[in-house]
Amino acid sequence: MKQSKRMVEIISKVDKNKTYAVDEALNLVKETSTVKFDATVEIHANLGIDPKKSDQQIRTTVTLPHGTGKTIKIAAFVGANDEKIAEKAGADFVYGEEEIKKIKDTGKVEFDIAVATPDMMPKLAVAARVLGPKGLMPNPKTGTVDTDVKKMITELKKGKVAFKNDDTSNVHAIIGKVSFDETKLKENLEAFLEALKRAKPNSAKGIYIKSLYLTSSMGPSIRIENV
Repeated sequence: MKQSKRMVEIISKVDKNKTYAVDEALNLVKETSTVKFDATVEIHANLGIDPKKSDQQIRTTVTLPHGTGKTIKIAAFVGANDEKIAEKAGADFVYGEEEIKKIKDTGKVEFDIAVATPDMMPKLAVAARVLGPKGLMPNPKTGTVDTDVKKMITELKKGKVAFKNDDTSNVHAIIGKVSFDETKLKENLEAFLEALKRAKPNSAKGIYIKSLYLTSSMGPSIRIENV
């Protein structure tokens, strides 16, 4: 497939054989984003883990100091006593058993992330076939199952995001938007890397973070130093 003149010009600005310092890479990410919308900036990490081993799975969260720049819709699956708390905390949808049945029957969801109180998890099980494949099932490991409804919702609104490895030992995460200034992007990146390093499995041997790449939506990949 022939690349457009614009894409060839963008790619030529990035040296594929070079590992860039973070500041230079962030500048390049912004410079090489030429789409007409506010592109998402992502970090991609290749890890020295065995994804087939359960004790080497990476699944954790990080609160980005400046958020992702994306407005997320939160659904709170709670009992009657927590409904007002969820609403006050900023949940976009407050759901009970009736809504769970509707999700199960229709397969339709209107939210980006779900939180739940522990007592609602057995009731949510009937909608697991819908929510699970979409990555929307609440999970204690990602801080989306808790008795403290206000805390869960507030943290998500502030920029808490979950990330996990895929089958190829890679982790992908959003660290902001191209419109963010470089300082905000750098601080978000540093927060992500700290969380990633903390999540290193004890059983993982050798080099843990093998490579790191920054990219924007439809932009080229830029290899960066492991800081």
